[in-house]
Amino acid sequence: MKNIPLYDVREISDLRDLLVSSTKIYGDKTAFLVKKGGSEDYSPISFNQFYDDVTSFGTALMDLGLKGKRVAVIGENRYEWLVAYMAAVNGVGVVVPIDRMLPENEIESALKRSKASAVVFSNYNREFILSILQREKFLEYAIGMDYDSDKEDILSYHALVKKGRESLKAGNRDFMDAEIDKNALGILLFTSATTDKAKAVMLSHSNIAQNLMAMSKMINIKSTDIFLSVLPIHHTYECTCGFMCAFYRGAAIAICEGLRHIAKNMKESKTSVLLAVPLILETMYKKIWEQASKSGLDKKLKTGIKISSLAKKFGLDISKKLFAKVHDSFGGNVRLLISGAAGIDPDVSKGFRDLGLTVLQGYGLTECSPILALNRDVDFKDDAAGLPLLGVDIKIADANEEGIGEIIARGPNIMLGYYDDEEATSHVIIDGWFHTGDLGFIDSDGFVHITGRKKNVIVTKNGKNIYPEEIETLLCKSPYIKECIVSGKDDEGDGDIVVFATIVPDYETIELEFALNPLTEEQIHDLVHKAVKEVNKRLVTYKYIRDFDIRKDEFEKTTTRKIKRYKA
Repeated sequence: MKNIPLYDVREISDLRDLLVSSTKIYGDKTAFLVKKGGSEDYSPISFNQFYDDVTSFGTALMDLGLKGKRVAVIGENRYEWLVAYMAAVNGVGVVVPIDRMLPENEIESALKRSKASAVVFSNYNREFILSILQREKFLEYAIGMDYDSDKEDILSYHALVKKGRESLKAGNRDFMDAEIDKNALGILLFTSATTDKAKAVMLSHSNIAQNLMAMSKMINIKSTDIFLSVLPIHHTYECTCGFMCAFYRGAAIAICEGLRHIAKNMKESKTSVLLAVPLILETMYKKIWEQASKSGLDKKLKTGIKISSLAKKFGLDISKKLFAKVHDSFGGNVRLLISGAAGIDPDVSKGFRDLGLTVLQGYGLTECSPILALNRDVDFKDDAAGLPLLGVDIKIADANEEGIGEIIARGPNIMLGYYDDEEATSHVIIDGWFHTGDLGFIDSDGFVHITGRKKNVIVTKNGKNIYPEEIETLLCKSPYIKECIVSGKDDEGDGDIVVFATIVPDYETIELEFALNPLTEEQIHDLVHKAVKEVNKRLVTYKYIRDFDIRKDEFEKTTTRKIKRYKA
């Protein structure tokens, strides 16, 4: 690691400390930008208002008798979700964020497994929550974010906030004075597998607080920043890094209206920091070049990159002026794009940087609160997951001759364990080290590199390891391939394991490029075959893609846009 000073941060012991201290420091400054009542314009909500709403709602929950109990929160990214989360975790009991997009039986399973006593939900899941209340008795309360008054066995979120505010004025300090055990279970999170198989991760206040302080020392998040909340808020990546980190550092958070509205919302909110997954950023980057090609400006763009790179060698950054149209398409204020949840194509990271937009990659897991490694804004590598987070030890277990082995880690951010599953916990936390299930290596500069998932590795007959993710990245560089999954397949000829790819062509690109002479299915197959052969030229022989098939429909994905490999 280069000897570059860390950024100054304030100490916080728990999430109550985070809430109180940020409110004291930033007060009437804008904490959130929301669109109220179908308005086209963003309206500001201050740190003070958020604190008042959290303490009011938390007081109301306590008055319902929910002290020490589990409160589930289910809904889209919205202000009420954030209030409910912070109220539940900061004095009431344990918060249980649940993915609203899960099948109904899996949501019900999560509610039961977590022993939730109450659920705060949005209208998206309204009918199902009503059906649970009619069939089951395990929920004491269901609280609707979209209800203005109590009805249909549903309590109104807004009415409870009002009642809590009145209770506070009458001198009720039960919520505000509730003790926080920073090392006890505070957050119960389900991993992104199907819920019957998903493990419930137990995190403490301290786990999250330590993660927040460490990441903020490595990347300069400013109080003048505006984040756009795009990724599903129930996911620990968005919740910790996109919500709590921004609130901790005094930045504002604009609530995105949905994936289709990212560009519009970035302009409207003047977004400066965007947390995303590789699929979003890679799609954005691809569109930049597609539009440049359509308008005949691709050569001009390439020339501009050369001029900009030359200017940087002399200490001049003229990229924002040279690529003003690109920056305007992001709203004109973006200074930082952060990628997580999966590895991003290094060429995309470098390509954005050539255009004057900094992309930083991080690496983490739900079990790690979530960050384990992070590229700094002053020390980074486009092909690396990042440097170990401050206070976290990372090493490679059982490395092979290439130095690749399982990534294991220990630190104050490692989970308490899996809920009601000591056996599963004992398999991943061994002698204090958390075994990630990811394979990788650490280079001479201390950067962590991910090569793939342990369970995905293809092992040939002679013991060679092939990492599917490496080949998938190369395949998806083709403009004619939208997504793919690489796996091992038995070769009936010699009994060895060979590489097989299931490929989804980018039909939209193909149709546009060959609009005058539309391709047949056979010609599309030939086009993809050529792309496969080009990839094979970049691989050693034993990694060659020996066979492939074409799939018309996209693969099923998690809400963080990762392909569910074993549902393909």
